[in-house]
Amino acid sequence: MESLTKINIPGVKKTYQGKVRDLYKIDAEHMLIVSTDRVSAFDHVFPNGIPGKGVILNKISNIWFKNINFVKNHIVETDFSNFPKPFSQYPELLKDRAVIVRKTKRIDFECVARGYIIGSGWKDYKSTGSICGIPLPEGLKLAQKLESPLFTPASKEDTGHDMNVTVDVLRKKLGEEITNYLGEITLRIYEFGRDALDSAGIILADTKFEFGFIDNEVILIDEILTPDSSRFWDKSLYEPGTSPVSFDKQFIRDYLETTTWDKASPPPDLPDDIVKKTGEKYEEILRRIESIFA
Repeated sequence: MESLTKINIPGVKKTYQGKVRDLYKIDAEHMLIVSTDRVSAFDHVFPNGIPGKGVILNKISNIWFKNINFVKNHIVETDFSNFPKPFSQYPELLKDRAVIVRKTKRIDFECVARGYIIGSGWKDYKSTGSICGIPLPEGLKLAQKLESPLFTPASKEDTGHDMNVTVDVLRKKLGEEITNYLGEITLRIYEFGRDALDSAGIILADTKFEFGFIDNEVILIDEILTPDSSRFWDKSLYEPGTSPVSFDKQFIRDYLETTTWDKASPPPDLPDDIVKKTGEKYEEILRRIESIFA
């Protein structure tokens, strides 16, 4: 199987191209979102993708969107056979990797939930003793479970790396009521996913969500609880103080840290074995998530 990293629909102008997803306008209120096989790490998109990755991401998101019923989301249609023309004419490009969604006014912050200390949270903790201004106890180990999950937002950047911010920054931008709701719903979704995944032998270490407005109502958008947006760890092999065995993009990041790539110059092709192993990890997390809701 070859990876699908570039999508061009004849006669249809692309509205936006992100690191992984392409957006197309359907009408004034609806968009088509296509999940490609592109893969990004350290704010760079790599020349080669992971075959089938976009299909896996799309399937995982759709499972969660269907089963998380305590917050509204932007999904309108997931069945390709119901797509309007001209999109319905390109199953080789869109089937199983595209959805029709309601258009929202995006909230330009990522809403991050952390149940364990890892990644940028670990770096923040080591230098300041806190994460996003939230003080933590001394002596925590890498990958240790936190006493309770944290809501740690980040500014949403179209280019470059998203920057961790304090909740006070959200309050100044969005107001007290919206900020409080985002914090509450972020942690509630995290806890739902954490408990569901635990039954499948997976630890949900952390994850990020995006939200938008429709008529002043907050709506869950983009992707949800995928291996691109979350850290999934093998529960049976988890040990605090060590970097956990993961089923997500961290595998690629760990590989890149062993190379001479400087993270500033154009990224190299990912080796075939890294592509293959990443694909296997994504397939495994899809299988486990499907088993939860079978």
